[in-house]
Amino acid sequence: MRSFADTDKTVTVNRCSSATACIPADRSPRPVLFLLFFISGFCGLVYQLVWTRLAFAAFGIITPVLSVVISVFMLGLSLGAWAGGRFVGPVTRKTGISAAVLYAAAEFGIGVGAFCVPELFILGQRLLERVGETNSLTYLFLSGLLLATSILPWCVLMGATFPLMMAYMREQPGQSSESFSYLYLANVVGAALGIGLSAFVLIEIFGFMDTLRIAAAGNFTIAMLSLKLGSVRHVPGSEPPERFEPATAVAPSLPNSPSSHRYVKWLLFTTGFVSMAMEVVWTRAFAPILKTQVYSFALVVVAYLTSTFVGSWLYRRALRNQKTCSIAGLILLLCIAAFVPILAEETCFQIPKMGLAMDGTFAILLLLVSICPFCGVLGYLTPQLIDQVAVGSPSEAGTAYGINVLGCVLGPLFASYCLLTLLSERHALVLLGLPCFCFYFMASSELSPGRRLASAFPAAVVLAVAFFCCRSFEEYVCSNNKPTRVSRDYAASVICVGHGLDKWLLINGNSMTRLTPITKFMAHLPLAFHKGKPESALVICFGMGTTFRSALSWDVRTTAVELIPSVPKVFDFFFADAQEFVRNPKGRVVIDDGRRFLNRTSEKFDVVIIDPPPPVQVAGSSLLYSSEFYRIVAQHLRPGGIIQAWVPEDFVVAGAALRSLLDCFPYVRCFGSVEGRGVHLLASMEPILSCPPRELASRMPQPAQADLLEWGPSTNLVAVLGAVLGNEFKPEKLLPQNTNVRITDDQPYNEYYLLRNKGLW
Repeated sequence: MRSFADTDKTVTVNRCSSATACIPADRSPRPVLFLLFFISGFCGLVYQLVWTRLAFAAFGIITPVLSVVISVFMLGLSLGAWAGGRFVGPVTRKTGISAAVLYAAAEFGIGVGAFCVPELFILGQRLLERVGETNSLTYLFLSGLLLATSILPWCVLMGATFPLMMAYMREQPGQSSESFSYLYLANVVGAALGIGLSAFVLIEIFGFMDTLRIAAAGNFTIAMLSLKLGSVRHVPGSEPPERFEPATAVAPSLPNSPSSHRYVKWLLFTTGFVSMAMEVVWTRAFAPILKTQVYSFALVVVAYLTSTFVGSWLYRRALRNQKTCSIAGLILLLCIAAFVPILAEETCFQIPKMGLAMDGTFAILLLLVSICPFCGVLGYLTPQLIDQVAVGSPSEAGTAYGINVLGCVLGPLFASYCLLTLLSERHALVLLGLPCFCFYFMASSELSPGRRLASAFPAAVVLAVAFFCCRSFEEYVCSNNKPTRVSRDYAASVICVGHGLDKWLLINGNSMTRLTPITKFMAHLPLAFHKGKPESALVICFGMGTTFRSALSWDVRTTAVELIPSVPKVFDFFFADAQEFVRNPKGRVVIDDGRRFLNRTSEKFDVVIIDPPPPVQVAGSSLLYSSEFYRIVAQHLRPGGIIQAWVPEDFVVAGAALRSLLDCFPYVRCFGSVEGRGVHLLASMEPILSCPPRELASRMPQPAQADLLEWGPSTNLVAVLGAVLGNEFKPEKLLPQNTNVRITDDQPYNEYYLLRNKGLW
């Protein structure tokens, strides 16, 4: 079966009917097509952002979920690009309809996906509730399968839009061999705006579901406009579109032969693989400075897409001037740009010596700018390579683009499950940059060996500096602190640092917790206030293991749920007696998302202790503060059971979390914690005991008393308890005046706050 691009050049021109409008040949629809693809790119990135978050709520906030969503998204684009280019020709020939009509159908289907995917996620969540822990092979396989089933069809439609629109452009007079790069430019700038506007504005104002509806409206609008385009025919007697010569042509940098095409396709695959793998590594490497907020991730993606847009725009301008860069020169730039982020990270460690804060605005901007050269060169190189291979053919462009996206599918998986489990972020980036050198020596084959080596010398110098002279955050911490321990897995890099009582736990470079009596009170307060003799406790977020250890001092069955497999493995770094608690028959540690664990277990507990990771704005943390989560917890409390939720110093967010708690529990007590940090919220379906410090102390078994007094500063248990009980205040003092302010799954008040903090919302 031949592609649309291979059809006979002598075709019959469709004639106008009285009911169909005609347009003259000199009126190009290209500005309209640019707008359509701009909106399409906008909607696509909105879907990726929101679907990823909905997948976290349904399948757990774990790295495999993120990797699968990204990879399936890219796989769909790859399959769609190939299938669209392969079948658009036969379909349009057999049916006689315009390719714009097929494009309209694809966009309409994408819009329908906005409503279907959330429901499919909920169905998948229910099907997986009886499967094993999130780090089990069974769960990883089945969750990946259900995620793929839920989003792959709509992603295939997204990928098909490129060849479908290219086929429509070939129906127009004056069609050009560089139509892919034209559409690619529009799509990228729309995608950059989509991720930025949704993360910084839309979700905070409208929530996730309404943001999806806005994107769906965009797809439906595209579909209607495309149907209108598909109904327009050319003026009778005009030349068949296929007989027009391309307006511009790509000046090939390599011989236009099958062997060079194979080389270009390998290059497309490799650049897709490397770029997406690097994005995963950048996200983890930059976390100590950019932090773990949703805005940090959005900024990285916006920088990635904006620089890609700039590169694509420069390529389009070079095409008009017929002065495109050589493939070898662009690859040489990649060889240098690949290591710039490593140099920038090292510079950030030197910033304090310049009198600036390491986590200041300058450091953030430096890291974001450091990825721009690499992404900009790719933005220039990718459409140039595809234009060169396709020469305007939807079939060839779809295949080439699909190969590029296939690399994007495998890159994140390789980075998450292989590279970052074995290497530091710096070494991973160095390894990912090495293939660029191989392709440079292949692309510059017409140069003499001496000239090739001389031209590659600057890149080799940058590589040597990045490998031998720079340090990652992990290396920086380990070289300046003793003792330290590093543990890696697919979810995170875990660093333990300090000695004595001055010990810290860092996850992906962010300080999670330290040895503090606050984490002891998280267990002792609810257990002491429990009316009867408590028999079971659930600790969500293991951390250093302090709360788990304190709960076991009550001799109750204690289950701790931890998301990151490496965290429980470093328990003994913080406590010399860790193995005693690990061997305690009443204690167990489960590697799972806390919310998913509750959804899949039938157990009920006397006390549920929740300690979401700081800061309170961390991405995904609202899933442990929301009204929906508290309702799940309520279903797993035994009669008289108590939930303890600790909220850090942000009292605006604490008030929103308190209102969400009051949505589910009629009885709530609030205590300011020791060290003047954060608030303990205790809630129950029944009234909570009101005990003075002395009576509460008498309710504690001897091992629990010893545990609470372990770190001082006082040996008087009544005084220690009184320091917290004396800080009790009425919930009304914390509640926000606006009764609509609360944290929900749809509107994560604590995570999306930019407009609120600026007084704009």
